[in-house]
Amino acid sequence: MNKVLEVKNLTKKYDRFTAVDDISFFVNEGEAVGFLGPNGAGKTTTIQILLGITSPTAGTIKFFGKDFSRHKKESLQRINFASAFNTLQGRISVWENLLVYAHLYRVKNPKEKIMEFINYFEGEALLKQRYWDLSAGQKTKINLIKSLINDPEIILMDEPTASLDPDVVDKTLSFIEELKKSRKITLLYTSHNMDEITRVCDKIIFLDHGKIVAQDTPLNLTKQIKTSTLKLTFDGKEEEMEKYLKSQKLKYEFLNKYTVKIAIEEKLIPSVIFGISKTALWITDIEVQKPTLEDFFLHIVRGKNYVNSKN
Repeated sequence: MNKVLEVKNLTKKYDRFTAVDDISFFVNEGEAVGFLGPNGAGKTTTIQILLGITSPTAGTIKFFGKDFSRHKKESLQRINFASAFNTLQGRISVWENLLVYAHLYRVKNPKEKIMEFINYFEGEALLKQRYWDLSAGQKTKINLIKSLINDPEIILMDEPTASLDPDVVDKTLSFIEELKKSRKITLLYTSHNMDEITRVCDKIIFLDHGKIVAQDTPLNLTKQIKTSTLKLTFDGKEEEMEKYLKSQKLKYEFLNKYTVKIAIEEKLIPSVIFGISKTALWITDIEVQKPTLEDFFLHIVRGKNYVNSKN
């Protein structure tokens, strides 16, 4: 596969503070890479460096096999950026904003290209409005359209769906999935919504304190969390259930008088259920919650073994 982005030993220091600490990674053509980490991990700083907004203290970046520092103009013509926190020109209309960016990117047939995306995202009513009069969700939608205007080969997306209604989020993610299939578009995608990351991304790069601490597929990362959650609803005495769980040395929490949540390795679930069936208790409902990407996120952030705690 062709590497469209290569980052080697990238570092960014601000006096005594190191925001990005000697990170290296690559992204293949058509790949969607989730760029995750807690606030202050270095994600936004890295994206700003990749966009040429901030200069690195050390390290190299290559877009499409060419050194970014020497081919910045050419590289920027082939990439774009979407963020819910980015702002366009507030005093002019949405149409004028998009037309300006279309011309900056030298888009052929700019009016047709703008309308193509406006129609898809049902934004016709916004075209004559001033940008600063839009709601947060409407601005997010227009920012996303702006990021697609030049048919980019790589899009850097920083929380692109924040403030959007759930139906628009779903439509946006569906559109991104279609772009990946039809045009092999490459994504570097940051979000605090783990369901989005799991749905869109092929690979995860996890940053913490400026360093890459994990890098793998979403499935392989979640497999690192060995503990699942077994939630049981039962008929019988709470004391009887507690007595059995203590005898098995299991971690548990009663959600109410007749529902208990148990932290357990998946392979042990059948034997525990069988053991309970031999007591005076009657199990009326069983729910197994396997580890998710959110669990892995919390596992890394808390720096210790994490037990799935979702109800």
